[in-house]
Amino acid sequence: MFISNAYAATAAAPGGFLGSLTQFIPIILMFVALYFLMIRPQMKRQKEHRTMMEAVTRGDEIVTSGGMLGKVTKVSDVYLAIEVQEGTEIVIQKSAVSTLLPKGTIKSL
Repeated sequence: MFISNAYAATAAAPGGFLGSLTQFIPIILMFVALYFLMIRPQMKRQKEHRTMMEAVTRGDEIVTSGGMLGKVTKVSDVYLAIEVQEGTEIVIQKSAVSTLLPKGTIKSL
């Protein structure tokens, strides 16, 4: 009397594979855009930085990630010794090198 009868709802027509694929197309497109706009350029920058660190030799002028300028005096597998002033030499990690400068840049400052 107070409770109405509950009837089963009719089943929806199955969408099949194509129906479920169209729901995921926007998500797939977002991942593709994310790859080309963020991941791929970052991987390219990392590769360039790695090749630059491997190419550092004695006599190169560099800028560290802390902003110090110096001339490379010794090179090992992990560390570099740089001369920041005549008679003043410091040891840094190779990964701290941010830029290789053209020859003669430090003398002109």
